[in-house]
Amino acid sequence: MARIESRVRDLVGSDADMRAAVETVLDRADDGEVEWADVRDELTSGQWGRLIEKGILVDGDEGFRLADVGETRDGLEDDTSGSGGSSSSSTDVDTGDSSWSKYDKGAAVVTVGLFLGYSVSEVRNLIGGVMDAALGPLAEMLPFYAVVMVLALATGLYSTLLQANLMDMEKMGKYQERMKDIQQRQKDAKERGDDAELEKIQEEQMEAMGDQMGMFKEQFRPMVWIMFLTIPVFLWMYWAIGVGGGSDPHIVTENIVLPLVGSVGWKQGVLGPMQAWIVWYFLCSMGFTQIIRKSLNIDMSPSAS
Repeated sequence: MARIESRVRDLVGSDADMRAAVETVLDRADDGEVEWADVRDELTSGQWGRLIEKGILVDGDEGFRLADVGETRDGLEDDTSGSGGSSSSSTDVDTGDSSWSKYDKGAAVVTVGLFLGYSVSEVRNLIGGVMDAALGPLAEMLPFYAVVMVLALATGLYSTLLQANLMDMEKMGKYQERMKDIQQRQKDAKERGDDAELEKIQEEQMEAMGDQMGMFKEQFRPMVWIMFLTIPVFLWMYWAIGVGGGSDPHIVTENIVLPLVGSVGWKQGVLGPMQAWIVWYFLCSMGFTQIIRKSLNIDMSPSAS
């Protein structure tokens, strides 16, 4: 099989959306060359980059041209040759366009700024004072250990909902299946001593690594929003009990009784440098998060079903 035809078959075999991308480029390249501006409304930047990376698109005089139009068309035809070699991955993964929206990027920028509150007292006092307008009345009605429980419940609830709605577990499961399939085919090819197939599988692994970056961005996307909402809560607790050098508490708190530790102050270290307040928060958060996931029947493990 010709080189370009084989590469086109590999692309459309491992990613169903690449067939439409190649067909679009073929239509636009009837006059000889095609530019990104001609196809940007119908192709993602990732698809355009893969066509260039695989050598299907090569440099032209002003833009890009197909390395071989005829072989590219042949590569789009169904492969009915039934040759004895192993086929490409049986698991198709549509990673889609994993670029963040302007709101995601804005939340990321603000989150980076919020991190300053942990080390800059002026930022911490500003955010703590603003958050106290909402959380101050709660602290007046309940003891501080109960306030921390309420905050842990709230953060656990929206963290679970954000992860469930912003992470595509089915897509992640398909990606894992694809990687397992590639590894199995690679093992089989090594046992057969099929060097040509091994080279093809290695190219597919390189493409899968590119997909992995997109999946990492999708996994990190809900974390940005979780930190965007949670950091102000943590800064309020810092501000309320006076965490940080020279900081004075802004609310009256009593000691808490922790299992295996006994009665301790909120700023007293109980697990190495970890203070009692953050240990109590994490204990409550882990417990409530598990209850919420079970109650809402939310499974955070990747699944391709």
